[in-house]
Amino acid sequence: MPEQVPLPPNMSVRALVEHFKPPVSVGSYGTVHTDTTEFMSISYGDVIAVGGRHFLVLGDERERRFGMEDPKFWVKRCTELETGQYRILKLEFKETFDQHIGPLTITCHRSAAKEARILRLVTGDPRFMQGVTHKDTRGNLVRVLERVQGRRLDLNVEDLHADHRTYFFELFPDILEQYIKACRAILFLHQHGESHGDIRRDHLYVNHESGEYCWIDFDYGYDATENPFGLDLFGLGNILSFITGKGVHTIQDRTQADMAGPLITEFDCSLFFRHRIVNLRKLFPYVPEELNRVLMHYSANSDVYYETVPELLAELEPCLDILRRA
Repeated sequence: MPEQVPLPPNMSVRALVEHFKPPVSVGSYGTVHTDTTEFMSISYGDVIAVGGRHFLVLGDERERRFGMEDPKFWVKRCTELETGQYRILKLEFKETFDQHIGPLTITCHRSAAKEARILRLVTGDPRFMQGVTHKDTRGNLVRVLERVQGRRLDLNVEDLHADHRTYFFELFPDILEQYIKACRAILFLHQHGESHGDIRRDHLYVNHESGEYCWIDFDYGYDATENPFGLDLFGLGNILSFITGKGVHTIQDRTQADMAGPLITEFDCSLFFRHRIVNLRKLFPYVPEELNRVLMHYSANSDVYYETVPELLAELEPCLDILRRA
């Protein structure tokens, strides 16, 4: 980290940009913010001063899901003026909502303090996004995050130009191996009393160079006294179903030709998403029974669900050996 140079107080954004000369051009200059409470008012051309650093705001981060983009006004894309490096700043945003899993309703909340704890815990671990946390002048927790050098797992899988059979036998074993390592990363959190809280396929990235998987976004927590890691386990199951099927398969997507195959009922679908098929052996008969049995633990027809990552891995890891021998 470069040496901090004392700067005159109350410098304007223009003065800061002219002083540091970052490798970006700024069309208009805003104001310097040391208090990030009103994050909606912090926009392009502003500077956030926190932790002895100055971050030029380039815009709001956007979440891309289901073909749509939703702005995340509390997450800012920035350039750190002192270094010229790209950073993502997550500002403190309190949110509570209910998550429905089958007959269960779980109250979830967004916690900057939880994410700050996990960032400290996973410092230097490439299986997780990296960053540090600072307090602004009002005590808000600002997480300064490094860019993950990779691409979302789901986009990588969707862009593989191969039919499912070719994908399953030639490409999927390596993907499953990395997924198992990602499961062990989640186990590491659980062993330290932490949950990821928002396990989704767009929160798992593939490193461009190493090919290893990296988890992002740890700020969701939830109230589940019966099993504090339950939502994480369901999230892992959703990703496993996605990578096994090379995408999401729903009852609604089935064609007339598909109807000639095995009958698909609601019991073949996920407990979490009642329209998503998890009994993938009915769609792809070459999926080994052992792997399909793991997937069926996440179905609406299951009476037994995985409660811990070791339980999941105990049945999933032998499936990798089966696929390698196929």
